[in-house]
Amino acid sequence: MESPLVASGGTTVSTGGGVADRYAAALYGLASDEHALDAVVEQMDRLGRTIDASADLRRLLDSPLIDVQTSQKAALAVLQSEGFGKLVQNFVSVVIVNRRQSALRSIIRGFAALVAQKRGVVVAYVQSAHPLTDVQEQQLRARLIEAGYGNVDIQKSVEPGLLGGLVVRIGARLFDSSLKSRLQRLQYAMKGAA
Repeated sequence: MESPLVASGGTTVSTGGGVADRYAAALYGLASDEHALDAVVEQMDRLGRTIDASADLRRLLDSPLIDVQTSQKAALAVLQSEGFGKLVQNFVSVVIVNRRQSALRSIIRGFAALVAQKRGVVVAYVQSAHPLTDVQEQQLRARLIEAGYGNVDIQKSVEPGLLGGLVVRIGARLFDSSLKSRLQRLQYAMKGAA
């Protein structure tokens, strides 16, 4: 069941009710109220990249064995050294104090999705077996526009297990043209014919 949240200006935001969505909506409301939304959007995107690039930071956030104060101190030291603003530092601190640090990456994705929704941007999560070239990305963007998705932000990831083709997820819709899925469907069809 979806739970509506009220963001800045009384706008109702419908979320899936998960922890990440609630934290993302709270950060969005706070950043809007502080008139710092653009800065927070940039910093949260940078925080996601920082987490992805640092195995030590991921271990810190994922480990239930590290006590809250140590985790909070270490995370704040990283944020301060990387030049993150006070709002993002305080937000991450609250996430850690509430023992939700393992969900921080999901919160960042939820925040990005909420910002995109508010700005009328559709986020397309694209998995491919190999990195997309600029031409392939432009062709994909053109196809998505033809399909009615006007303003599209393409989030790419490489998944070698797909063998070829693409998997595109836009909201609840999934478009799977991967070679792996095609081979699985062929295998099921051949089992049915035997």
